[in-house]
Amino acid sequence: MYAKSMSAIAIVSLLLVATSVAQDPQTQGKALVSDLFARQFDKVTAQFDERMKGALPSSKLAEMLDTILAQYGPYRTITGTREGELQGFRLVLVTCQFEKTSVNFRLAYDSNMHVAGLFYAPSPPIVEWKAPDYAKQSTFTEKGVTVGTGQYQLPGTLTLPQGAGPFPAVVLVHGSGPNDQDETIGPNKPFKDLAWGLASRGIAVLRYAKRTLVIAQMKEPPPAVFTVKEETVEDAQAAVSWLAKTSAIDPKRIYVLGHSLGAMLAPRIATGDKEVAGIILMAGSTRPLEQSIVEQLKYLATLPGKNGEEAAKLLPAAEEAAKQIQSPTLAPTASINLLGARIPGSYFLDLRDYHPAETAAGLEIAMLVLQGDRDYQVTMKDFEGWKTALAGHSGVTFKTYPGLTHLFMPSAAPGTGPGTPDDYTKPGHVFEAVISDITSWILAK
Repeated sequence: MYAKSMSAIAIVSLLLVATSVAQDPQTQGKALVSDLFARQFDKVTAQFDERMKGALPSSKLAEMLDTILAQYGPYRTITGTREGELQGFRLVLVTCQFEKTSVNFRLAYDSNMHVAGLFYAPSPPIVEWKAPDYAKQSTFTEKGVTVGTGQYQLPGTLTLPQGAGPFPAVVLVHGSGPNDQDETIGPNKPFKDLAWGLASRGIAVLRYAKRTLVIAQMKEPPPAVFTVKEETVEDAQAAVSWLAKTSAIDPKRIYVLGHSLGAMLAPRIATGDKEVAGIILMAGSTRPLEQSIVEQLKYLATLPGKNGEEAAKLLPAAEEAAKQIQSPTLAPTASINLLGARIPGSYFLDLRDYHPAETAAGLEIAMLVLQGDRDYQVTMKDFEGWKTALAGHSGVTFKTYPGLTHLFMPSAAPGTGPGTPDDYTKPGHVFEAVISDITSWILAK
């Protein structure tokens, strides 16, 4: 593996307002790999960001190519490309056939479409998502829907229990980054687990693509001024309103379930929205995002091997970005480079006066706060922040889950304490007890 692996980056809560540019990423990635095998190294390095240019100049590219050919045999052809989004980076996977095996070249593009990471590995078997055992597909149906109107219409899915209804319903609100409707990360789809698991138990679920993903797919220039209102809040409120007008849904039992950033923003989504009966907070941070990112990297830098090395390299830049974010002179139109993602100052200025736990304390609705104790993105320190702020609130239920990660799945690492980046690459499902607890809490209302 060469240059910057995505493992340390992928698990940090990056924020990406929009990654859209005019180029087709798959075409660009395919051309770069073709240039590599044509030994056009200068053409390859011209697409690198500054860090990559220093880490992998033409001479080292030549060494890398010779190592690849010696290891896998003569190069044959490119057999396919795939594209995705991962916590603020646009990923292009270029699969190449060699004499001995098939190899994946993974390119990580930043918001300016500069290559921020290039690495390779033999093609692993494709891991297909399989329904969890607790999902009973005969008990629900799904149909495509559209959330929002105007410029940004978000494709989504309503998962509806069998029967006449009306049913209680949940709107799923994503974490950071341009997530799809399943909140896919690696082989896992936590939002699909939640939708199928809850619908199997009589609760309707609405999930949809995040606006930042749709903006990226539209290939429009990113907005100069952007906040969580445009990224998340407006669309979640639109989803609640859509459900309230749907005949199969009980309009008095609509809940907002936020994960990660979505949980952090759930109190803001519910503020002033009388159609929200309650909020469910799964791994919601109570602290500023830039503070959490620095803390995550400090933890990752203590890990042995590649993950620790990468985090240690990223930490100084993250600390510098945090200083810029916290500066009293930060302008709305400023551009903050947060681990390769360009984010306008308006985003962080908007969050300065937002205190999620204190906002939640002012709500007169039911709340369910959930936390995995091996989560190192949002930690037990955040969970204690919710408990402190909501100590006098009679309508709050708190639940912790030993051994579960940020995705509410069992950690891949043995033992106790915070997990590792491997937690995001191990196939799994949202723990059934989490599904059961959410179900029981909603049905008791």
